[in-house]
Amino acid sequence: MSSDRLRTSEAEALLEAFAACRTADEVYAFLQDVATIREIKDMAQRLAVARMLDAGAHYTDIQQATGASSTTISRVSRSLNYGASGYRAVIDSLGPLADPEGGDE
Repeated sequence: MSSDRLRTSEAEALLEAFAACRTADEVYAFLQDVATIREIKDMAQRLAVARMLDAGAHYTDIQQATGASSTTISRVSRSLNYGASGYRAVIDSLGPLADPEGGDE
């Protein structure tokens, strides 16, 4: 599986670094150091898309609320439905999205 090639010792160390963070502020500070602003925004957008898809929102509503392209929405949908279950675990931990059209989220 291609994801196994990603699981290098460096990737393991990165995963351990995230797991070692005790608060959202620590994660945020670490993200600011290891990722670009664009990368952080892109990841945040993908999570918002995944949560909206899970809540049953339509692609057009997701595009309007998040600014994500249809390609990004499709890619997130594919990962949500057929991926490694990472989105599912996070969405289940965060709980349901209050407004699938993106009002307060």
